[in-house]
Amino acid sequence: MSNALSNSVIESEEHRALRAAVAALGKRYGREYFTTVVAEGKHTDELWQDAAKAGYLGVNLPEEYGGGGAGITELSLVLEELGAAGCPLLMLVVSPAICGTVIARFGTEEQKRTWLPGLADGSRKMAFGITEPDAGSNSHRITTTARKESGGDWILNGRKIFVSGVDIADATLIVGRTEDARTGKLKPCLFIVPREAPGFGRSPVAMELAAPEKQFELTLDDVRLPADALVGDEDAGLLQLFAGLNPERIMTAAFALGMGRYALARAVDYARTRQVWKEPIGAHQALAHPLAQCHVELELAGLMMRKAALLYDAGDDMAAGEAANMAKYAAAEAAVHTVDQAVHTLGGNGLTQEYGLASLITAARVARIAPVSREMILNFISHQSLGLPKSY
Repeated sequence: MSNALSNSVIESEEHRALRAAVAALGKRYGREYFTTVVAEGKHTDELWQDAAKAGYLGVNLPEEYGGGGAGITELSLVLEELGAAGCPLLMLVVSPAICGTVIARFGTEEQKRTWLPGLADGSRKMAFGITEPDAGSNSHRITTTARKESGGDWILNGRKIFVSGVDIADATLIVGRTEDARTGKLKPCLFIVPREAPGFGRSPVAMELAAPEKQFELTLDDVRLPADALVGDEDAGLLQLFAGLNPERIMTAAFALGMGRYALARAVDYARTRQVWKEPIGAHQALAHPLAQCHVELELAGLMMRKAALLYDAGDDMAAGEAANMAKYAAAEAAVHTVDQAVHTLGGNGLTQEYGLASLITAARVARIAPVSREMILNFISHQSLGLPKSY
């Protein structure tokens, strides 16, 4: 079965070479490595380090800070191929894609020198905290506040939840809200909070999700930060926030696509060789057609992800926002459908540890829920693309 987007008209020779190299790295580790790491409660450190040595982790970051000088297009390709090999790196979504992008675009020179080389070579990681227990998808209800003191320091108070990898991240990029001196309204701002900052607490969230990266609830209790903890302009919060959220959606699409491709490959291999009647079960259209449909859906979602990434890398943030949401929606739907069909194709074997598909049922659902639900994406499309009125 061909790799997604392998047609030379769609991808450059460099991109095809990058796909092949990343796929080879992923194959060296594979699903067995991933599931062993999860079972032992460890992290994918070996794969992370090898990906770093090959230059994959920072492929989207500026060359002058140790990155590859490419874009989200290339980083999404890396994540997709690792996922297709059965060993995705979730922190690619968070550390270089969200945090690295925001700092590269809006950070001070000192912030860039401090963080980007480490994010690029894998020696440092950053987490990203936006979701709150009582806010959900309504970012206007975020209650984490940042108060600026006369000396320039910031004082942060609030809570965050479902923050990935805080235990292995050197710092977390926190979305807080500051008061606009002119209007009195709260506006979003981004702050770098070191892992060991006094008052910055974390507790794991028990998840029925088989993943090396753990989820955490965070508390910020009078966390004091220096003035240079603020990323970017205090008055350009929304622009800076969406500079990180659009790559997050594109990378989530890549995560879902890789998962779907892995599940489909396992199902196709099984259907091609499993024989209980005269012909292998893949000869029966009742099984062959649904798998073919999954392949079509994954290919279409991959094209949408490619479009979103190209728009983002071209600097068209408005068009990229629409495309990134569409890509995330399409890829998540395709992944859920494909995983379900793959499990069904294998029958009872689809639920065994030997074939490694059952755990993907939960993982695929995550792509529908996070970082934004499918319903909120449809809200965005209906309002922004179709011009329909809001109900909220």
